[in-house]
Amino acid sequence: MPARREPTTTTFATNHKARRDYDILETHEAGIALTGTEVKSIRQHKASLDDSFARIDGAELFLYNMHVSPYAQGGRFNVEPARARKLLMHRREIDRLAGFLTQKRMTLVPLRLYQQHGIVKVELAVGRGKRIFEKRDRIRERELDRELRRAMRKDPRRSRS
Repeated sequence: MPARREPTTTTFATNHKARRDYDILETHEAGIALTGTEVKSIRQHKASLDDSFARIDGAELFLYNMHVSPYAQGGRFNVEPARARKLLMHRREIDRLAGFLTQKRMTLVPLRLYQQHGIVKVELAVGRGKRIFEKRDRIRERELDRELRRAMRKDPRRSRS
């Protein structure tokens, strides 16, 4: 019997701004409804999640502002690059997310676009928007930590000769 291989995942796009601008509370996996040319373009890493977000419209979940460049050989089968795309989740999960979104400053943010077992998926996060002063505090903490590490490296008493 052949050895079982580990599932392979390939990340096509990540949303770097998401972790900076939001406190991530929990993450969920969602399928995404795409056309054939969109899948081919995504597999060439020609997708961007910057400034994208998810919203519940009616009883369905949609992803907005995700940009997928047109596939070079797509011709007339290419679709609009920034169209709204339907996300595929179970009804219970969508209802649970709707409960989160009723709270203040909460939103659904895509973190990454990846492929698992040949299927393109989106990692969605429930996030609470950070305020400007929270971002400043985080930057200040990071700079102090960096200075402390730099001082520890240069401290002559710490060197062992």
